[in-house]
Amino acid sequence: MLNITLLCDNPDSWIVPYLLQLKDEIQKRGHLVSFINNYKDIKKGDIACFLGCEKIIPLEYLSLNRNNLVVHESDLPKGKGWSPLTWMILEGKNRIPITLFEAAKNVDSGDIYLQDYIELDGTELLSEIKHLQGKKTNELILKFIDNYSKMQGKPQEGEESFYRKRTPKDSELDINKTIDEQFNLLRVVDNEKYPAFFYKNGHKYILKIYKDK
Repeated sequence: MLNITLLCDNPDSWIVPYLLQLKDEIQKRGHLVSFINNYKDIKKGDIACFLGCEKIIPLEYLSLNRNNLVVHESDLPKGKGWSPLTWMILEGKNRIPITLFEAAKNVDSGDIYLQDYIELDGTELLSEIKHLQGKKTNELILKFIDNYSKMQGKPQEGEESFYRKRTPKDSELDINKTIDEQFNLLRVVDNEKYPAFFYKNGHKYILKIYKDK
């Protein structure tokens, strides 16, 4: 039996419902699991999972568990940094690598345990993309837990690259481009937090996008 902590330091994060599902799945496997929102609540145990976290975890808290897991949507060491899944969709990619790795002192630099892909068909909007991301995140963590005794990390190899943090301004549309040219941007905007917008004749206009099911 393993003692596992799930940490998401943003209680309003989109990933919280998926972490609650993950907690249930871990409990079904007979392990002890706690779900917390503050790294100061981390206790000694076997595995701590940092998911949807916005703060860097101090090393003294990383020392409390034998493994400290992070999931990042890129082929590390490529695509370190912020919002890699969004940036790759904007680059026109539909096969998004996702990596489970060990948290380390330097951000996104720890040993890699597992890698997989999120497969998109190019029609998904943000809620559908996040759903696939949440499912794949849970799959990787459960696979690590189910094969815990065999898991060995491997150092990251190759040239690293970084994505910058996105801001609401990155949701601006170019009125001189077609919808088709900017469809990938429309796919990744958040209708409430950072909706698509454009300027015309001195006015700012906001667009929200939904799929007709």
